[in-house]
Amino acid sequence: MPAPSIDQNRSAVKYSPGEQVRRVLWMAGGLVFRFSPRPCFGLRRGLLRLFGASVGREVHVYPSTHIYFPWNLQIGDWSAIGEWALIYNLGMVKIGERATLSQRVHICAGTHDYRDPAMPLLKPPVSIQNSAWICADAFIGPGVTVHEGAVVGACSVVVKDVSAWSVVAGNPARFLKVREMNSESGQPS
Repeated sequence: MPAPSIDQNRSAVKYSPGEQVRRVLWMAGGLVFRFSPRPCFGLRRGLLRLFGASVGREVHVYPSTHIYFPWNLQIGDWSAIGEWALIYNLGMVKIGERATLSQRVHICAGTHDYRDPAMPLLKPPVSIQNSAWICADAFIGPGVTVHEGAVVGACSVVVKDVSAWSVVAGNPARFLKVREMNSESGQPS
């Protein structure tokens, strides 16, 4: 078997010149984002929009959240991204309406093709649909869709799509049960 071509991987063009400029500018914008006071959700929404993110109304993103590329991020109305979450969005990350990403969640929309000795960069999208909840410390892998209303348990590792209104947990995440609606409020329980 031939040795991997590290030189070929390192010399490959992974980002356009325009994207490289945006990355440098976001480094400065990211400092403002990071050091903004905790209750300044509007300021952070504005910064994300300024750098190309599509951000809905009343979205709460905390200052310790790390977002790699705002221009590869869409967030629907009334969603939240908790403290110390990592949005590694080399590829597009779409977060629906009323979705919650709890503290220290890791969304990963970037990987490498291990089958190719040059290990080229891949940027598969990730989708977190409406009313989904990704609990603390969970990892959502490249190319995964967490469908509407699903719950991913704390510390779970999700590498396959999660069905709508299901609850999964573990490493790797496994189906536990269907998420039921509360008969009094009509809300998920």
